[in-house]
Amino acid sequence: MAYMEVLLREDVDNLGNRGQIVRVRAGYGRNFLLPQGLAIEATTGNKRMIDEQRRVLAKHELRERDRAQQQSESLNGIELRFERKVGEHGVLYGSVTTLDIGEALKELGHKVERRRIGLREPIKGLGEYDVPIKLHRDVSPSIKVLVRKEGAVQASAPAAEAPVEAVEASPAESESEPAAEV
Repeated sequence: MAYMEVLLREDVDNLGNRGQIVRVRAGYGRNFLLPQGLAIEATTGNKRMIDEQRRVLAKHELRERDRAQQQSESLNGIELRFERKVGEHGVLYGSVTTLDIGEALKELGHKVERRRIGLREPIKGLGEYDVPIKLHRDVSPSIKVLVRKEGAVQASAPAAEAPVEAVEASPAESESEPAAEV
């Protein structure tokens, strides 16, 4: 088996973090990591460039972590509500996916990439779910996603409401009084 060493320019799941030099199979490095711009080859000729890349990546990492921390604070207390048609056994006809969650967050003014939403499988049942949002490898807030039956009347909700609604509330408000609907 042929191997090669590469410097990761981005975090790669199950491989390593940005700035690390890792040993990978030559085909994986040549055919995926290098063309995608996720890594650069760690040859003896690139050693000086690699040291400079590490310094640049370290500065970039700090800025990115600060931005992720600020965004995490703004995501705290967000509750997304979805109404879906339900079959006889409580199974949804239309599941709630990362696309639905991403669009609902976008409506609230939060720009989150779909791939950052940590939903392993689409939600196919009624209930309340905690969905993690991976903004940075060190910053991963979670939001609440409520899925309920379409047309179900609840005491705190009006009878004729939109199929998807997003509610943003601070933790103190959510315990004492109903949250304002957006």
